[in-house]
Amino acid sequence: MRDRENIIIRTGTREDLPQVLGLIKELAEYERAPQEVDNTVERMEQDGFGPEKVFDFLVAETEGRIVGLALYYWSYSTWKGKCMYLEDLVVTESQRRFGVGRLLFRELIKIAKEKDVRRLSWQVLEWNEPAIQFYKGIGAQLDPEWINGRLTYEQLKSIG
Repeated sequence: MRDRENIIIRTGTREDLPQVLGLIKELAEYERAPQEVDNTVERMEQDGFGPEKVFDFLVAETEGRIVGLALYYWSYSTWKGKCMYLEDLVVTESQRRFGVGRLLFRELIKIAKEKDVRRLSWQVLEWNEPAIQFYKGIGAQLDPEWINGRLTYEQLKSIG
């Protein structure tokens, strides 16, 4: 399906989670890190729909199949205030280059404006040239100045 007119962008539901996790695993393959995905549908259901909800997501759907995902959450900047963080923007390989990502991103921007966020942030791998060009094409600022810090689950558990 390559007709943008048949793509529906909507808020994700619990029922979407198995297909969403499939897209996440496809992204991990693309990013050369399939072994890093240990998330589950059950964990995503708890984190996305439980009492302590920590993320929201949009899906791009066509003919009952989810072909794109924008998973985001709220953050806070001491300098700016309420912000939105885009964790992943994923389009299944067969649907790339047909505007699905742009439709998802436009809807994300609409939500950011409705919620009056002060900044929308995300990361992109330095070698992911198609994504870099996509973000440059929408006028995004890509900032090489910041270094990302991270502690894994195992590291967190081992710190005394």
